[in-house]
Amino acid sequence: MANFYTDNPELKHHLNHPLMQKIVELKERNFADAEKYDYAPMNFEDAMDSYDKVLEVVGEICGGKIAENAEGVDAQGPRVENGRVIYADGTQENLELCRKAGLMGMSMPRRLGGLNFPITPYIMAADIVSRADTGFENLWGLQDCAETIYEFADEDQKQRYIPRVCQGETMSMDLTEPDAGSDLQSVMLKATEQPDGTWRLNGVKRFITNGDSDIHLVLARSEEGTRDGRGLSMFIYDKRNGGVDVRRIENKMGIKGSPTCELVYKNAKAELCGSRRLGLIKYVMALMNGARLGIAAQSVGVSERAYREALAYAKDRKQFGKAIIEFPAVYEMIAVMKAKLDASRALLYETSRFVDIYKIYEDIAKERSLTPDERKEMKLYSKMADACTPLVKGMGSEYCNQNTYDCIQVHGGSGFMKDYACERIYRDARITSIYEGTTQLQVVAAIRHVTTGTYLNLIRGYEAQEVKPELQWIKDNLIAMTASYEKAVATVTEVKDQAYGDFMARRLVEMAGCIIMSYLLLSDAQRNDSFVRSAEVYNKLAQAEVAKHADFIASFTPEQIEMYKAE
Repeated sequence: MANFYTDNPELKHHLNHPLMQKIVELKERNFADAEKYDYAPMNFEDAMDSYDKVLEVVGEICGGKIAENAEGVDAQGPRVENGRVIYADGTQENLELCRKAGLMGMSMPRRLGGLNFPITPYIMAADIVSRADTGFENLWGLQDCAETIYEFADEDQKQRYIPRVCQGETMSMDLTEPDAGSDLQSVMLKATEQPDGTWRLNGVKRFITNGDSDIHLVLARSEEGTRDGRGLSMFIYDKRNGGVDVRRIENKMGIKGSPTCELVYKNAKAELCGSRRLGLIKYVMALMNGARLGIAAQSVGVSERAYREALAYAKDRKQFGKAIIEFPAVYEMIAVMKAKLDASRALLYETSRFVDIYKIYEDIAKERSLTPDERKEMKLYSKMADACTPLVKGMGSEYCNQNTYDCIQVHGGSGFMKDYACERIYRDARITSIYEGTTQLQVVAAIRHVTTGTYLNLIRGYEAQEVKPELQWIKDNLIAMTASYEKAVATVTEVKDQAYGDFMARRLVEMAGCIIMSYLLLSDAQRNDSFVRSAEVYNKLAQAEVAKHADFIASFTPEQIEMYKAE
């Protein structure tokens, strides 16, 4: 039986990144929990060993039952009976396995029943689960909603809800509505305060992943007469209280095991989470950033599966007297798939480490005042996490779609048939560049880090690192690419035309992303020779992409936008 952690040495490489020592020591507060909990680590090595062992359990479950159940779950899917969701048989078995293994609430503090893991090993688990069954990762991964309760709810709410998640109850975030998809300012689900301080919710939510979960985070309009984001608050709804029915489950193209629900709220009892009016402005933004990192992990896991399916088929399939992997047209495709996979994974874990450090500092700030140096470091890592999250979600999900497309292409006609897993993987992948903010919205979030220089500063930091002589050519290429990127940014920003800037935003963001990911792969190749080939292949790919975008920008005038406008 396969183990999806131990059969993938790239994961252990990223888990053992030099920055993990700082992350672990901050997270464990000098390992004070070792005196209270017999399963708490006593030192850095003990903590890393704990992450390794838990991820091995995740890998074993995923490489076994969850992967085995994926095809049956896709065929059966969930259903609605009397306003409730009934999961596919395989999904129910998967959830029970994860509960018994203690894999829920991994990142929550031990005092609330969690394992107190940093974000990085938790995201690694999401990567592994996604390789086994993309749709199931949505159910398992939404436990991360507990992070919002931990960050913003009061202590009583934390004590009542977070242990339930750690014991295996599921969560959902109920944000979108029939008339409020990406434009969450238009949310109109009504929240009415009661004399006893509780709230009642009335309205409809649509496209809610795992919408019949045990505990819901709900964005609702609490301020009478408002129509923008300032009138929205966040609420916690407990399924035990009733008042919410599932009207229907969407009939989707992929991730069929993950029920996407339309919910009807009828005087449903709920409680305020955090402060009024901050639901969208503060809490949803934090919630969405966590969700976007989760979808980036999902994208990497799917890319991993697609690459492995394509490689195995190309080695096995013979045409014209030899395996098709021996043909340049095929081995080039597979090498590029691997390079895109390794590049997106490198950015995923770089981002998760940035998130870890600033989130831990935020948590420490609740216990004591941060020193000036700590506060400065928190702000730096927060900015880098804010810059890299839309980058890895946007580009990682696009690479995921490209890899599953190429996986089918390697299979040829067989890939179009349901006999092979790649058909299901291709359907599952498509949503990754849409939900939790489309790729276009990730560009909107990322472009300010182009114009303010965040990406360039990050690139300069990577550029300052020494490299082995045999890898210097990669760095030389990257220095030249960076000069092209700087010139393109100056060309666009000097025009001072909003429409022109928006039109070019995707190209500038992709240029930055290609350079950053190429530097990260170069860094991986410095530490581990197994990444050299991907670093070389991706650098050539990045070089072509940067040159393409630079040429387009240089030869384009703002007036030419008119030719693209709809009739």
